Amino acid sequence: MIDEEIIREGRTEGLPLDRRLFLRKTLFNSLRRLDILQEFLEDETVTEIMVNGPERIFLEREGRLIKSEKAFSSREKLEDVIQQIVSRVNRTVNEADPIADARLADGSRVNVALRAVALDGPVITIRKFGKKAFSLERLVSLGTLPAELAEFLKECVRARKNIFVSGGTGSGKTTFLNALSAWIPRGERIVTIEDSAELKLQGLENLVRLEARRASSGEREITIRELIRTALRMRPDRIIVGEVRDGACLDMLQAMNTGHDGSLSTGHGRSAADMLARLETMTMMGGDLPLAAIREQIGSAIDLMVHLVRDRSGARRVQTVLEVNGYDRKTEEYRLKALYEAGA
Repeated sequence: MIDEEIIREGRTEGLPLDRRLFLRKTLFNSLRRLDILQEFLEDETVTEIMVNGPERIFLEREGRLIKSEKAFSSREKLEDVIQQIVSRVNRTVNEADPIADARLADGSRVNVALRAVALDGPVITIRKFGKKAFSLERLVSLGTLPAELAEFLKECVRARKNIFVSGGTGSGKTTFLNALSAWIPRGERIVTIEDSAELKLQGLENLVRLEARRASSGEREITIRELIRTALRMRPDRIIVGEVRDGACLDMLQAMNTGHDGSLSTGHGRSAADMLARLETMTMMGGDLPLAAIREQIGSAIDLMVHLVRDRSGARRVQTVLEVNGYDRKTEEYRLKALYEAGA
């Protein structure tokens, strides 16, 4: 507030030039941009921003959490910033509907929760994505996967294998999906489906991007399931579902099983085997099918399971790659072949 008062009252004369420029930039960010968050968004070393009320802001740098010395001038200012963020992507958040997902212009993922559910004040969590999408070569240089595995996955994408990427929160699933997308042949028509648009597919011209919508202000909800069904009528060569969390899994599997080879998706799981079990559970949410039929759908739809992990240092790496060769009703097990295991 002191900085704003200095500028508003015209008391910048006599201050050093660098100080005056800093104060003016601070005021500009406060009035026209995202206030103190703007500095963190422009800092390429910051990968995640966590606001726990107006006075407690935490940053992730190189996989480690640190507390920032910066704070919002008031709770009202923090709430104004939240409204700026959600309104830019035609979302609403208020006391009646206090939780919202959104995105920033650079594709960064945003989740907000207001005081109705966040007892210590409004909460903002921002997962930043780099300005340039990571390539498989860059991931190799970072130690995420070996070069031989990267070449194999490139060939799998070209050969139109259905690939499912799993991992925990922050393990790099979206980044990995973007890297794989670079090897989709340019002449194909691709449809992407996401809760909040985050994918940065590389070099694709015939691309359709679809985004789900929550119900608000008289507008009805448009779900991932609806978008997948709509996508099937758009003559896609491949369908990319950013992440499956619920019954939309059934629609995704059916799309993979009906001629849309080479499709990609991601999901949260502790291991590749755990992800298969979660796919079963989510598919059950989408329809009343017997377990054996669900497993046959999964075994037929998915060709490769790639599981990512994030270690304590913050480094992300491919832990497991499984080939899925269907489901055996006699043994009641998936036919799996381990193609890669980190450290093996």
